[in-house]
Amino acid sequence: MKEDNLHNVLYFENTSMRGLFDDMCSWQKENKKRFLSSGIQQDQSKYCCICLTNPSEVTIVGPDGNCADVTSSGNLCVLDMS
Repeated sequence: MKEDNLHNVLYFENTSMRGLFDDMCSWQKENKKRFLSSGIQQDQSKYCCICLTNPSEVTIVGPDGNCADVTSSGNLCVLDMS
């Protein structure tokens, strides 16, 4: 069963850019997920970041209606949806 990843917005804050970077790297290593995008702003004395992760419910569909999937061994396969 695939892990649900329906919440793909994350917020980080730290008093330094280096601390923010370390927090974000730690989160990625712990969760084994990549960020799709991020935006960093300074808010008073803190550096804040809002990130989007790549949601797992995204389905790649070709023009023929077939879907792509990745097996547990990491191989790409095509699912015949007809």
